[in-house]
Amino acid sequence: MDKFETITGVAAPLPLINVDTDMIIPKQFLKTIKRSGLGVNLFDEMRYRDDGSEDPDFVLNKPAYRNAQILVSGENFGCGSSREHAPWALLDFGIRAVIAPSYADIFYNNCFKNGILPIVLPQKQVDALMEDAKNGENARITVDLENQTVSGTDGTAYAFEVDSFRKHCLLNGLDDIGLTMEKGAAIDAFESRAAQERPWV
Repeated sequence: MDKFETITGVAAPLPLINVDTDMIIPKQFLKTIKRSGLGVNLFDEMRYRDDGSEDPDFVLNKPAYRNAQILVSGENFGCGSSREHAPWALLDFGIRAVIAPSYADIFYNNCFKNGILPIVLPQKQVDALMEDAKNGENARITVDLENQTVSGTDGTAYAFEVDSFRKHCLLNGLDDIGLTMEKGAAIDAFESRAAQERPWV
């Protein structure tokens, strides 16, 4: 998992509430267990017309937002069925942080496990960043995980809370496997000792 430190980039505005996981990645794309390749189908039903062509009015199809790393959205983001494919699709597209007033619990937890920072801010602050994001490439939002701040184009900084353990994992690029591998020496020592003490196992 890539480390998350500071991101300064374009934020895509998605002013919708109750964005569910089926909107993020529709059910027909859940057959794969690979984390890569899902970005092209992110928000598939909103991004594409019935004939498969892009809808030019959808935010991520607009030139200014094709390389967005931050998504600003409404409350209860990631609700609906629990599917880890939702953060996989966001990450594969290039989204490293989502800013919203609230999230569904399972989606929120899955984000941290996949290298995405879900930031909770009060509605007024989200509204201000949403307006900022609507300025496209002329607006650069900075997410600083170490200092736990989000800064708009005018330099206004908003503080956010994040669990210290989750912060540690993101800063160091540690998913569940990475956390286990940190204990590699202790695991090896245990296995060696167990082999000597219980050779029949």
